[in-house]
Amino acid sequence: MFHKTTLKNGLRVITVPMKDVRSVTVLVLVGTGSKYETREINGLSHFLEHVMFKGTKKRPTALQISTELDRVGAEHNAFTGDEADFNHLDLALDIVSDILINSTFNPKEIERERGVIIEEINMYNDMPSRYTGVLFDRLLYGDQPAGWEILGKKEVISKLKRPELVQYFQNQYVADNIVVTVAGKFDEKNILNKIEHYFSKVRIGEPKSKPPVVEKQSKPENLVFYKKTEQTHFCLGVRAYNVFDPRKYALSVLSSTGSGLRSEKKRAWLITSAQWLTTQATPVFWLSGPE
Repeated sequence: MFHKTTLKNGLRVITVPMKDVRSVTVLVLVGTGSKYETREINGLSHFLEHVMFKGTKKRPTALQISTELDRVGAEHNAFTGDEADFNHLDLALDIVSDILINSTFNPKEIERERGVIIEEINMYNDMPSRYTGVLFDRLLYGDQPAGWEILGKKEVISKLKRPELVQYFQNQYVADNIVVTVAGKFDEKNILNKIEHYFSKVRIGEPKSKPPVVEKQSKPENLVFYKKTEQTHFCLGVRAYNVFDPRKYALSVLSSTGSGLRSEKKRAWLITSAQWLTTQATPVFWLSGPE
């Protein structure tokens, strides 16, 4: 059982009481990402993920943020979520809301993370098992946001400036575009008052909407990228059913049975992953391998 509430500033709240556990998770979800970007700022959403946790007005450094959470045994990551003992719910709400409202985007941290992201791009481009998915998206959607790489291109990342990060943050990270979820053990009578206290100052605004995904495919297509490796990696996919289609359950079963198929004769893995990516737009069922 869960409860949905909308605060006065438009921020949506989902509370999920779980009385039999001793932990609580605070998760903040923002309705934005790479599909909301233009070509000039492709990769900015991911860049923002890196720098938001590097300091706030109240907690100037990333070390201070992580130390406060580590001190109470909380788990935290760049997905803007925290899990802690239920006795430390206020601390989790305080830190997550502080990051959301008061991130400083320190120029030195931006430059440091720029290098980290470029190395991340290099690393993933050297992983054929992952890069096949990037190529598959490019083939499926073409030259539009849905077909661009989430990490962006190195030449774009190297030129992004702090004002662009701040502007994107101020435009998209607004109350009407945010969902705060609290799940676990908490005082059900006071939880909404706590969330209202910590998140009432989230900016009010009208975020940029996502452009519609254009479907152009009329025949089978393929994309080949040559790289000198010991194996050939592939990804074979088809357009499938969206998350609201009742036939999605059959696809879930199919994706479970597809993983791990192999050639017994040659002892070589042929299919190492079968996935059904569910969305409201263009879901995809694919097989990939080897790793």
